Amino acid sequence: MTFQGFALFDTVIGRCGLAWGQRGLIGVQLPEATPGAAWARLRKRFPDALETEPPEEMDTVIDRIRDLLGGERDDLTDVPLELDGQSSFNLRVYAIARAIRPGGTSTYGQVAAAMGEPGASRAVGKALGENPWPIVVPCHRVLAASGKMGGFSANGGAETKARLLTLEKAKTSDVPTLFDLEFSVAPPRGF
Repeated sequence: MTFQGFALFDTVIGRCGLAWGQRGLIGVQLPEATPGAAWARLRKRFPDALETEPPEEMDTVIDRIRDLLGGERDDLTDVPLELDGQSSFNLRVYAIARAIRPGGTSTYGQVAAAMGEPGASRAVGKALGENPWPIVVPCHRVLAASGKMGGFSANGGAETKARLLTLEKAKTSDVPTLFDLEFSVAPPRGF
């Protein structure tokens, strides 16, 4: 048995947590609805992990997650993950999801097609629901068809997913926003 540790940290979306082992992250915890619930969930998910000060490399990951949630464009793709216990299907889904950059989105169907399994969109959704590393493996960037939110297993469900996408300034539909419009009328003189 190798050492496992965990730590909680505050972000703009609430209290998050990281759990790590010898080879990298074993889990990320998004905020829960009540104080102490994120801690309890981490303890349940990783009963062998000890609450401790994070080592320098995990402290850096915490800072990068805070920055990402604060609007930075860090994709976190170089953060090492411990992949033990994950099915090969899930690992393929996570690799594709991890390639979606901050501010970008994909759909369950597009992920399935990229895997060469175009009929597997439900299985992709199931795999993303089992994602132990939300934010680092950005399952929130995968939407249902037509830009609908689809499911999200974190506390708050689709509302939390929408909030994460808003923080990343992601475009979730083809409908233009005010910032996408080009004005064909020149502004009045003096402006």
